[in-house]
Amino acid sequence: MQRPTLPPALLHAPLAHRGYHALADGRPENSRAAFRAAVAAGYGIELDVQVSRDGQAMVFHDEGLMRMTGVAGMVADRDAAELGGIGLLGGDEGIPTLSEVLALIAGRVPLLIEIKDRHETLVATDGVAEAAVVRALEGYGGPVAVMSFNPASVAEIARTAPHLSRGITTDPFDPADWSSLPVATCDRLRGIPDYDAVGASFVSHQARDLGSPRVAALRAQGAAVLCWTIRSAAAEMTARQLADNVTFEGYAAAIPA
Repeated sequence: MQRPTLPPALLHAPLAHRGYHALADGRPENSRAAFRAAVAAGYGIELDVQVSRDGQAMVFHDEGLMRMTGVAGMVADRDAAELGGIGLLGGDEGIPTLSEVLALIAGRVPLLIEIKDRHETLVATDGVAEAAVVRALEGYGGPVAVMSFNPASVAEIARTAPHLSRGITTDPFDPADWSSLPVATCDRLRGIPDYDAVGASFVSHQARDLGSPRVAALRAQGAAVLCWTIRSAAAEMTARQLADNVTFEGYAAAIPA
């Protein structure tokens, strides 16, 4: 299977987690304001995608709307136009589509897109979210890569857009943290068994578990290792001993010379 390499830009500038957000300054996570701030600071951007009822890629982390908007209900139960009119708490804008965010970024900084898994069951995908992301990225010229916790989602990207750099979001999969998954599924995914099968070129691993022998083995075989989520300069210094780049929030990460 074709294995597109991770764009080098994604290994340079630290990646602002859900944009360079700061709620106190009117920049909610995954907002246009947070993305504009990341571009201005020269950071790369990590963002999340859920899919609307009418099949549009929406830049939003949660399956439900309440935490970020104060509105009840699910992203998947509303059309993109309606979601765009629902304001993000702490800001002055609605939920953006991926296409709108791509137009805002315009290739100026590297972009890492995480396709969220509905219900966090990490089972077979219907391909709707993946197709929405691929459509939005058609003609986009900036450095970009796509990832998901769900290997089936990454496999779908490999099938429909084999030219896109893709990776797996990874974790120690402690069953206590993954109540939505059977223990057997946690045990399987902990070993990152699908890396080669989906033609991945990188993992984005939980920072606290970067010492995992499996992550070290993947890096030794040429995989790029990113990590999530770093929240201090001290933690970043530790993570960079084992990872090629960091996804960060809550402080001003230094950009390497």
